Amino acid sequence: MLRVRARRSVITLFDQCSVLVFHTAAVVALIHSCTGQSEVVGPLQPVVALIGDDIILPCHLDPVMDAFDMTLEWARPDLDPRFVLVWRDGVDLESKKHPLYNNRTSLFTNELQSGNISLKISKVKQSDGGTYIYTNVLCSCC
Repeated sequence: MLRVRARRSVITLFDQCSVLVFHTAAVVALIHSCTGQSEVVGPLQPVVALIGDDIILPCHLDPVMDAFDMTLEWARPDLDPRFVLVWRDGVDLESKKHPLYNNRTSLFTNELQSGNISLKISKVKQSDGGTYIYTNVLCSCC
């Protein structure tokens, strides 16, 4: 079973012109794990980026669990569709993403086996402000 340390988060516009402050949240999701218990761990402090830069919203499984075969979802609940990234069966499903995030969000696929489920947003835009939530982890290995 996966336990989640929840972090409420809101992305706050910090200088209308150039800086966004990102916070992340992990929402409780039930997991059947082959390897025991893990927690989804995100940052305690905000993550800051300049508009136009790339940003990483750090998130990992503790203890380490291979996340490659899981369904991993990053979302913004204020958007429709809400997903900014959906990873399923080893594939980043671009068709499930909100159009604002096509070709701009990614995972570190070579680090999924070591439990790194961090979200990378490329070329941050002012419209990227909002709440980012990691949800719905499903293990298909059992």
